Amino acid sequence: MKSTILIIDDDKQLCQLLQKCVSNENIDAVVYHSGKDGLEALSRTEVQLIVLDVMMPGMDGFDTLAKIREISPVPVLMLTSRTESSDKVRGLRAGADDYLTKPFDVDEFIARVQSLIRRYTTLNAFSSEGGQKLSFQGLTIELDTCILTVNGQKVDLPAKEFEVLRYLAENQGRVLTKQQIYERVWQEPYAYDDANIMGYISRLRKKIEPDANNPTYIQTVKGMGYRFNRGV
Repeated sequence: MKSTILIIDDDKQLCQLLQKCVSNENIDAVVYHSGKDGLEALSRTEVQLIVLDVMMPGMDGFDTLAKIREISPVPVLMLTSRTESSDKVRGLRAGADDYLTKPFDVDEFIARVQSLIRRYTTLNAFSSEGGQKLSFQGLTIELDTCILTVNGQKVDLPAKEFEVLRYLAENQGRVLTKQQIYERVWQEPYAYDDANIMGYISRLRKKIEPDANNPTYIQTVKGMGYRFNRGV
């Protein structure tokens, strides 16, 4: 099935270029030039990826990302002309899945788009064979359909959050370092970006823990990393 991405960027010339590039890869793109219009489009259009600019007038990329995460787990690739690492950390901690700094190589852009779409569609693929599950007290993780259920209620997770949770749960009882988590989930050398991993853990705790400030599933092992427990 042909994939569709949503591009939200006020640079009209760049949007035309990106739309043409993904079209050459058999990917459709719908384009909007403001966060408000992009959010309205997301509410009525099924997409497999959002490409989101940080610096936009009115509602900037960070504010738009926050609204996206209220309604959708679809992966987000953020674009920015700013080089400060604090912006990257802020975006990733807010729920972005990847980050590119302008100007960027078009081939790298296409590679990241394809990778994010592939991960998202794989995570959301339905298995007709009856799926494998990881079951804990009050928590069920369906590995084939990528459905998370907490106390009987389905909880939607962005692709990267699900991958982090899955990796932790599959290694229940084992202490995993931030480096191990990063390299397993992002599949690239560790960038010593502890704040990014901590942000993902914090968001997961808010969604699965009875008390995020006193976690029972994802526990911190001081000076080492994190360990997943069965809960109480």
